Amino acid sequence: MAKQRVKFTFPTGLIKEPVIWKLGKDFDVVTNIRRADVTEDRGWVILELEGEAEEIERGVRWVEELGVRVDPVPGDIVEG
Repeated sequence: MAKQRVKFTFPTGLIKEPVIWKLGKDFDVVTNIRRADVTEDRGWVILELEGEAEEIERGVRWVEELGVRVDPVPGDIVEG
């Protein structure tokens, strides 16, 4: 099992879409929200993704294709 921390920055049109839920359901990736800030017109979420490395890569590619910006996050945001 691989783990990866990422920051998703959502464009306005995707804020109300269940992107994280679909990522977990369609790509067999466990998503753990570590931190988030979502308003009506913008949003970002820091996630810990866990699963097979290939599934995480496929899922992240799909999220990027939707138009979500994906950036790597070093370290653990909550625990320091």
